[in-house]
Amino acid sequence: MRCQRESVCVLGSEVVLRQAHDCRAVTNRRRGLDLEGDLGGMRLPWLRPSSWTRFATAGTMETRAGAMAREPGEDLISDVIDRLVAAMNARDLDAAAGFFHEHYRSEQPAHPGRAFAGRAQMRANWQAMFAGVPDFHAEICRSVQDGDATWTEWRWSGTRSDGQAFEMRGVTLFEITGDQIVAGRLYLEEVERDVVGIERAVEALSGRRPQPTQR
Repeated sequence: MRCQRESVCVLGSEVVLRQAHDCRAVTNRRRGLDLEGDLGGMRLPWLRPSSWTRFATAGTMETRAGAMAREPGEDLISDVIDRLVAAMNARDLDAAAGFFHEHYRSEQPAHPGRAFAGRAQMRANWQAMFAGVPDFHAEICRSVQDGDATWTEWRWSGTRSDGQAFEMRGVTLFEITGDQIVAGRLYLEEVERDVVGIERAVEALSGRRPQPTQR
């Protein structure tokens, strides 16, 4: 599914949500809204305009694919992520480190041993990354805000200094207070070079190879 943006218009006591391109599902549980399917120009008379306190600009909509109306403070969170991406792509270590709190806490649930605390360690990690992948590039595939947290799907790419291709994909959950990231949970993995099909992957996990049957 490739989402471009949605626009929201308030008409009297109704809200009309018009979808663009091929987005076919919108979920916004924070506001009690759970819609599926092609909404087109569907009228939603049961949604109170008062619950929509701020609206994202067209530019922000394009940057945040699938974004809907924003609550106060959400623009700041989005801005932090946007500026972090810019700093990472400029390989500006000082600027990137500045977005992380002095006592930043990081964990990777799939890799418990990689947890650490403190901006100093974050800085050391990224100093090595920028040196080892001099053309490092970060791309946001999609990002969703939930209160003071933001879920972001990333694609990191480049070429290591030894000539080996570098590519990682995954999701981060950042807790942001003010204009700094205070905690992060990372679900990022290196993209496999030796492609393994689903049957071999399931067998490696369970010890049993799937036996597809036609029904």
